[in-house]
Amino acid sequence: MRGVRWRRIASQVGRSVAVWVVSTVTMLVLAGILPDFQLQSATGDSATRIAVTAALGAGAFGLLSALVWPLLVRALLLVPALVLGLLVFFLNGSLLLLALRINPSGDSEAAPETAVIVAAVMSAVASATGGALAVRDDDAYRRRLYRLAHRRGRRRPPGPSSPGTVFLQLDGVGHDVLLDAVGKGLAPTVARWLDGTHRLTPWRTDWSSQTGASQLGILHGTNHDVPAFRWYEKDTREVMVCNRPTSAAELQRRAVARTGDTGLLTADGASRGNLFSGGADEQALVLSIATRRRGRENRSRAGYFAYFSDPANAVRTAMSFVAEAGREIGQSTRARLRKQRPRVSRGGLYPFVRAFATVVERDVVVSAVMGDMLAGRTAIYADLVAYDEVAHHSGPLSRDAEKVLGRLDRALALIEKVSEHAPRPYRIVVLSDHGQSPGETFRARYGLGLGELVRAGCGLPVPRKALGVPPGFRPRGSTHSGAEARAAVRAALRRPVEESGEQHRLPGRRSEPIVLASGNLGLVSFPDVPHRMSKEEIDARHPALLTTLANHPGIGFLLVRSEQHGGVVLGAYGAELPLDRLEHDPGPLAAFGPGAADAVRRTHSFPHTADIMVNSFHDPADGEVLAFEEQIGSHGGLGGAQGRPFLLSPLAFSAPAGEGCELVGAEQVHHVLRRWLREADGPQVPLTGSGEQERAA
Repeated sequence: MRGVRWRRIASQVGRSVAVWVVSTVTMLVLAGILPDFQLQSATGDSATRIAVTAALGAGAFGLLSALVWPLLVRALLLVPALVLGLLVFFLNGSLLLLALRINPSGDSEAAPETAVIVAAVMSAVASATGGALAVRDDDAYRRRLYRLAHRRGRRRPPGPSSPGTVFLQLDGVGHDVLLDAVGKGLAPTVARWLDGTHRLTPWRTDWSSQTGASQLGILHGTNHDVPAFRWYEKDTREVMVCNRPTSAAELQRRAVARTGDTGLLTADGASRGNLFSGGADEQALVLSIATRRRGRENRSRAGYFAYFSDPANAVRTAMSFVAEAGREIGQSTRARLRKQRPRVSRGGLYPFVRAFATVVERDVVVSAVMGDMLAGRTAIYADLVAYDEVAHHSGPLSRDAEKVLGRLDRALALIEKVSEHAPRPYRIVVLSDHGQSPGETFRARYGLGLGELVRAGCGLPVPRKALGVPPGFRPRGSTHSGAEARAAVRAALRRPVEESGEQHRLPGRRSEPIVLASGNLGLVSFPDVPHRMSKEEIDARHPALLTTLANHPGIGFLLVRSEQHGGVVLGAYGAELPLDRLEHDPGPLAAFGPGAADAVRRTHSFPHTADIMVNSFHDPADGEVLAFEEQIGSHGGLGGAQGRPFLLSPLAFSAPAGEGCELVGAEQVHHVLRRWLREADGPQVPLTGSGEQERAA
């Protein structure tokens, strides 16, 4: 035993010496390349003296990075995460200048801007060298993974023998998109799992096919009264937006009050990169707690300390961030020069939002998951939003989105590798919250937005540019997509700022309608009427409005309340079907597939359903929809792949649904995940039965 201990110490010392030597060589090379970086006095020094200076400087920099750096990062936890990421370079350069200043061997010096470059390169080289050497030693590799995955400053007891469970949400990846990626060889990790250890199961979303409704249902067991991504509540006179921190916190509070349960992750859980906490006590990049002050019950920022405590992480992420922003600029420029259609604006800050989603958010979340596994946590739920963000702007079937899927597959492989070194076995479940449906925007096809069409139907003034415009014309300006990545950006910046798009502004006069968009789902509310208006009331006030909307070729159907029938679906050519008769005659819902009638009936029962619910046209032949936002890959309503996400689960778990049963709604997915957590903690007894029995489980 003592011999093993000494061999371990010797191995660790050897790796440290090797990293020191490589860092010394790196410093010498940089001194020879960079004119503002000197390792010798002005009169010149011998090669030996220069080498000693470099060795002492590299050693001092390594010690300062190991000892001082974590203290600096912890002291800056109150700084927004993105700002901290930028400060990393300044702080790293400052440590190098300090190391050179205290070096007793020579007159070494560097210009401040040069010090930043030298420090970044040395941190990256040292990290890569240490990682390469540690891989050769399983015990050392596990310790390095533990450090890179950012162990909090306390040890947990040895992990139990029962398996832990990791739930990885690939935001916006539809069932068919995943299968297509496997068929093209873009997802080798998923393909390998499907060949032996996992099963792939599609499930059907609610009418509101978006992360707010799906993730609230999955993590907290209910998404009751979430009719869309954004909606107007007449009793509070506020617009609720799922990716606004105050709204997310309120939705989570309502869900907990309705179920009496704090969530899926209550027992030793971790929530990473999500809109909601799921009841976890460990949280990072969780939007629903972004407005709270940091405290014992709110440790969202600990993930940043964990990640940035190794300066090499920040260097790698920053370089990848710049590369991704450049990649987006190049791809969007190429699409514009080729005049690709459909296409939306991808300028402004979007390249940086995309880079945050595909690089920073991914790196921090994956690293936090690694730390949770190596700490032996029981249940971990993490959301990776990269694909969803890119697919909104490039299209769900585009090459841009496919490349992002390939990088996400590599992240799955890394997490799988880390599980081999965890103190307990882990079962990895991959799932999505919704898919995405392709198609051009409503405005691009018809030259006016839904808000302008509603105003025209109400007899209100409409901007002249929105009238008489030929198909294919795209007016200047675009609405914000409301993609989930912006939620992560706000959480990182601790800025719960509402998007300033036109669809969020309340009307100047209360008699004017509020028109909101959630992908290809539109909501029309009249704020001066305190209750949900009926069809009869709307017709009396605006006789042409419902007819104008129902007969527009870009609209699939409307849902309104009827004083006579309770709820009715309206379609073109005067179609008017009560909700209780849709099973016999689906009318305009026929194009939206099975389950559409149930989804519409459920939303009709919500207290905050809008006066008029508008679902865009859907073409079953090609799966296209028309988004009311500026998105060529959209989700939020009914129609196409957006309503068909997936569950990729280990065969060790019981089947998600019984033979011949379909998994419908995020709430049912919650019950399945809860069942799997129970199975992981006890005997593996597969459950069978009808869909209702599965729901009861």
